Amino acid sequence: MTETLRLNRIIEQGQMTELEFFALAITEWKTSEERKLQILGDKYYAGEHDILKRQRMVISESGELKPVANLPNNKIIDNQYAKMVDQKVNYLVGKPLTVDAENKDYGDLVRGAFNKKFLRVLKYLAEDCLNGGISWTFICYDDKGKLSFRRFPAHAILPFWQDDDRTILECAVRLYEMEDWTGRTKSTVERVEIFKPDGIYRYVLDGFNLVPDVQMGEHEPYLTVTETNGTAAYYNWEKIPLIPFRYNKKEIPLIQRTKSLQDGINTILSDFQNNMQEDARNTILIIKNYDDADLGEFRHNLQMYGAVKVRDDGGVETLMVEVNSDNYKVILETFKRALIENARGYDATDLRSRGAPNQMNIKSIFNDLDLDANGMETEYQAAFEDIIWFINQDLINKGNGDYTNEEIAIIFNRDGIVSESEVITDIRNSMGLLSEETLVGQHPYVTNVEDELQRIQEERAKAEEAMYAGAFAREPTPIGGGAGEE
Repeated sequence: MTETLRLNRIIEQGQMTELEFFALAITEWKTSEERKLQILGDKYYAGEHDILKRQRMVISESGELKPVANLPNNKIIDNQYAKMVDQKVNYLVGKPLTVDAENKDYGDLVRGAFNKKFLRVLKYLAEDCLNGGISWTFICYDDKGKLSFRRFPAHAILPFWQDDDRTILECAVRLYEMEDWTGRTKSTVERVEIFKPDGIYRYVLDGFNLVPDVQMGEHEPYLTVTETNGTAAYYNWEKIPLIPFRYNKKEIPLIQRTKSLQDGINTILSDFQNNMQEDARNTILIIKNYDDADLGEFRHNLQMYGAVKVRDDGGVETLMVEVNSDNYKVILETFKRALIENARGYDATDLRSRGAPNQMNIKSIFNDLDLDANGMETEYQAAFEDIIWFINQDLINKGNGDYTNEEIAIIFNRDGIVSESEVITDIRNSMGLLSEETLVGQHPYVTNVEDELQRIQEERAKAEEAMYAGAFAREPTPIGGGAGEE
């Protein structure tokens, strides 16, 4: 049963009001394992790993573990997880999008919407979607009346779907914190926005209750238009302007696949440094005929003065525990390799070790990354289809034309490593077999296919004009006469 059907059934049966249902759903979702994992992905990307909370433990007199503070406790982070996230983001959306439309005017208008600010938002959306399994863009207007895109991370949005495939959004809840001041006292207020077909409803989460937000305004439509007479008119979209960008169908974040391996890498590095720092002053010691029986005082004297006092027949020996760095190196490399494979990324050392790899070697190294990017692009293309719908409606509302029936394609220019010479050779060998537009679009030096084709046509026209002018500029040869003939 979908959340929408459950909501309607509860309200119809009079078990609770709609607002009570939302308050209960938010309260359950706030502490859910799904949301905790989404927040954890953001934390690990920022470098807030579990190793930072680790304590050194020893066995107490009763046989139980207890924390101690007199042992080395290094907390080293080698953030391979963040590296995998950046790798995927920059591979898929690191380059500008290509907008391919048969109608040139329409293509130019869509490119205007997908400006540099949008590309930056798209990059952030990709990061959020990998860290949380899903991310959201909210379509709105800025203070200048221009279509704008905001982003919300996964842990900020609780969606309610009409269908089991989670493709039709009935409504959604946004939960966020905001600092508030009462006189000179600062506090944190949890605010709630409920996105419905007729606009945004705002509340304050007070414990387990939703209270109308008087300060921010209880209700606001999605569109506000100032008429010619100065009055404000309010409108709403036919769809809720909240669009999901999914990492995969089940919205599983990348951290779920890699957390244990990332923790293992941090632990191995930290343990290695701990063991290297455990020298004769703080490792296992064998004491013979010490003047005092207090071991704490013995440790203190050893650390403060580097010496201890023993009787004539006494002495201090160390129990040497050999630290084999090769063992740590093997385990560390195993963890890193496993993390890269589970994250479906690539190891740059593979490229460096092969010298100048050909295109087939490059494809094999990028295979896992490319397959994962294919799945992400499928989800993103569905999101862009919804975004294009809002762009078309915006163009209609502003009187720029109705392009709802025009065909348009959004092409992701993946930032992979290619052998440019091989690609150019393949393009040259395909001349006559494929259209010029297709070949130009595949050339590694081309960023805008339409502009490049236009420049090619202009150069050809100039060349033909110069050739035609040159043919008529030659001196005519006399008929029937030769050189020196009178």
